[in-house]
Amino acid sequence: MNIVVRTKSWTATTGTLEIGGQAFDCTLGRTGVVLSEAKKEGDGKTPLGIFPLRQLLYRADRVPKPLTGLHVEILTPATGWCEDSTHPDYNKKIILPHPAVHDRMTREDHLYDYTVVIGYNDAPAVAGKGSAIFMHLARPDFSPTAGCVGLRAGDMLAVLKLCNNSSKIELLPPV
Repeated sequence: MNIVVRTKSWTATTGTLEIGGQAFDCTLGRTGVVLSEAKKEGDGKTPLGIFPLRQLLYRADRVPKPLTGLHVEILTPATGWCEDSTHPDYNKKIILPHPAVHDRMTREDHLYDYTVVIGYNDAPAVAGKGSAIFMHLARPDFSPTAGCVGLRAGDMLAVLKLCNNSSKIELLPPV
C-alpha cells in the first residue's frame, strides 16, 4: 500500500500522512519542502516526489519488531549512514567506524528506533543532492526534522502494518 504526504505550504514543517484510509500528523523538514530536483545536502528541506520504501531499520534493544511487509533489519552500534557527498559511500548505509561524515543510526534519542529508508537520491546517489531521507519517529515536542518525515510511535506502527516491499511514499507539493 502506498503513502501520501500533504502539506499546506512550501515552508510548512508539518503535514498529513495518509495510508489505507487513515490520516496521521507528521513532521517535515525544518525549512519546509522542495522539489526533489532542487534539494541540496543540509538544506533542511523534505524532497517532494514519489519514492520507494527500501527497508525498515529498528532498535531491537529498545523496541519490539513491528508487524510489516517491509524488509526488516536490526540496527547495531556499528550501523551508520554516509552523509559525505565527496565519498563513494554517499547516501548509503555503512559500517562504523567509517572515515567519512556520517550519522550514527543508534542515537541516544529515540528518533531512529523505527526508521524506514526512503529511496531518495540512491539509484544512483548524486553528490550534494541530499542524503539520509527517512521516515522515522517524531521528537516528543513534534519539532521539525532535518528533511525526513517524522511520526508518533503509535502512528508509525499503524503505518508499518500497511507497508510492504512494493510500497512507495508520495510527497506532494502544497496546493
